[in-house]
Amino acid sequence: MILVTCGIIELDGKILCAQRSEKMNLPLKWEFPGGKVEKDEDLETCLKREIKEELGVEIKVIERLPFSTHSYPNNKVIKLIPFRCSLQTFEIDLKEHLKVEWASPTDLSRYDWADADIPIVQNYIQSSQ
Repeated sequence: MILVTCGIIELDGKILCAQRSEKMNLPLKWEFPGGKVEKDEDLETCLKREIKEELGVEIKVIERLPFSTHSYPNNKVIKLIPFRCSLQTFEIDLKEHLKVEWASPTDLSRYDWADADIPIVQNYIQSSQ
């Protein structure tokens, strides 16, 4: 099982959604940014590192949310661990993604999410109602 963190980055009642580029696995799908936990790395450190690498911004972790486990057709199983976050720096510089958008919680279901993110999105929408 692969441990993966993701950040639900909140700003002014909106959530940052990132669209994967054509060159990435699951091209053009939407996701909460984050990535794989490296050996001997704690979850929050991983998330901060990945967000800095992918978006060029610093975040503050607010809280850990319920995780999701997903099996992809290639037998890869990931445990996706989401965290609510806020931005500490605000100039986004995309390194991997095609684009980002800020969406209200009620609009999150309109995006074509990566399969592993779907339960995270659903949980977030339910908890924000």
